[in-house]
Amino acid sequence: MRVVIAGANGRVGRRLGRLLVERGDTVVGIVRNAQHEEPLFAAGIEPAVLDLETATTDQVASIVVDNDAVVFAAGTKLGTEADVGRKDAVDRAAAILLADAAGLVAVRQYLMMSSMGVEALDGGGPLPEGLDQLYLRAKLAAEQGVRARPVVDLTVLRPGRLTDRRGTGRVRLGRGVGFGSVSRDDVAAVLLALLDRPCTGAVLEVVAGDTPVADAVAAAAPAVA
Repeated sequence: MRVVIAGANGRVGRRLGRLLVERGDTVVGIVRNAQHEEPLFAAGIEPAVLDLETATTDQVASIVVDNDAVVFAAGTKLGTEADVGRKDAVDRAAAILLADAAGLVAVRQYLMMSSMGVEALDGGGPLPEGLDQLYLRAKLAAEQGVRARPVVDLTVLRPGRLTDRRGTGRVRLGRGVGFGSVSRDDVAAVLLALLDRPCTGAVLEVVAGDTPVADAVAAAAPAVA
């Protein structure tokens, strides 16, 4: 499999890239700064330096072409003081740009990392305490914008509060799982499993749980088949 990861130097993107490389897949990592090239090279990832805030569709398409899937793992940090414009440019517009580029070169599989809390803004209940509404609004708009592009097959993963704890390989995955935390290791493992077994059209939430990742993804797949 050949996979492009937007946000490959992020804490989830790096983990996913390593998992793919370890099993022999080819990974292209889109990063904003040339200073991030060397860490990607060291991890066996092909770096592509491109600022998605200013790039054109054709520029992104030239990186995405001939790949099997794209993963959007980029974004501003939750709770940072990034202004409205930058959160919109990174968390919404860049995700849609990647979809347009993938569609242009017929790469259909699109896996987006979003965030729990989005469902509250979409009419699903109260917003969990401490979450950044600007960030979540941009993520919701990104989901809606990419979903409106029929040229890609979208799967959305909404993790709970991310931690750097060692992954357990066990999660709770689905809709309405209840807000909680989840390790970045386990989020990367779920993304990897979703690349192998796409749940096209699904919006899945993930928090720490008791179900092995492979079983959790297999259980989610029939619901959207």
